[in-house]
Amino acid sequence: MTEPVESSEVKSPSYDLSKFRLKRILTNNTVRKSISLLGTFDDPAEDAIVVLEKNAYRESEVATESPSEESGSPKKPSYFSADLKVDTEFVNNIYGSYQVVPSRDLCGVKCTVVYPATEKHIEKYSVCQKYLIQETPDLYQRITLPYLSSSQFSLEWVYNILEHKQETERIVFEDKDPETGFILLPDLKWDGRNVETLYLLGIVHKHDIKSLRDLNGSHLDMLRNLRQSSKDAIFKRYGLNPNQLRMYFHYQPSFYHLHVHINPVRNDAPGIWCEKSHMLDTVINNLELMPDYYQRATLPFVLYEGNKLLDLYEKERPIRVVPVQGDDKEQPKKELADAEPVEGFSDEEEEEERQCKRIKLATPEPKEAETTVQACA
Repeated sequence: MTEPVESSEVKSPSYDLSKFRLKRILTNNTVRKSISLLGTFDDPAEDAIVVLEKNAYRESEVATESPSEESGSPKKPSYFSADLKVDTEFVNNIYGSYQVVPSRDLCGVKCTVVYPATEKHIEKYSVCQKYLIQETPDLYQRITLPYLSSSQFSLEWVYNILEHKQETERIVFEDKDPETGFILLPDLKWDGRNVETLYLLGIVHKHDIKSLRDLNGSHLDMLRNLRQSSKDAIFKRYGLNPNQLRMYFHYQPSFYHLHVHINPVRNDAPGIWCEKSHMLDTVINNLELMPDYYQRATLPFVLYEGNKLLDLYEKERPIRVVPVQGDDKEQPKKELADAEPVEGFSDEEEEEERQCKRIKLATPEPKEAETTVQACA
């Protein structure tokens, strides 16, 4: 654990959050109960991104008092208390539906601000089409690496952490060894309170490792130390079983200084998709088997519509448009690209809606002379 270090961190922001003025909504994730907004503060020329996210429930917040508890003891915030406001929507037999407003202590919303926000930040938080890229070592050297070298995010905030200029009070653990050491601290996605949704970053001290592509057998001691020391520190600090932790790298990462993501397996954290995440255990095993594995492997990653790197890959091979083969080779590519996509299934749909879609997908489109089939309700 690090010793207390005097910090010069600025505690107050340069903007007034209450004066945020909305320009447009970038994303509205109904599953994660979060929304990303683009707007401005006092200076209309500088964009700001504000992310609002409902806090996850904590088990202590649904606790109820037992009759044996002393009335004089301090009460912890709970949904089931006299402060709960209840509006009944309906009651039908054994089922009831209500709109409830708990006490003020339980109504907090996590807010993250990026200001001033660049076009790359706006792209990151926006909803758009995604494409899967299969990056060979040759493509990495010719296309990806030159692009990253010229357009990556500033790493000043990372160096501020590593040099103890900012966020020193948030450090959970630090190993100061310049070769194998790292700093462990909460990710911005975590509220820092609910262990159920714990989300930490392990940022290595070495400055010359951008991503998985730079890792080789000489880094195994660092990776093993990162794995074991993080597990020990998290168990000591939060009491979480090391066997319940997920530890992984992103490729491509959001910033190009090697860092590992750590969260509980039971928590469906953002960015854990198979096309983006690489488990730390697997990375270590790959390097033990082949020290230059990540200089030889083809790695998949996702690019968003509007990303300039996608345009560069488009020049190398068709990505947005699928080449037409066989008898349809004379068909214009644009016609295929503009075709209406097949309607798929959503996790939020009821089974009745899914069955309706199955019927539509299995039923051929009627010709003009045929009788139109009745549409699903």
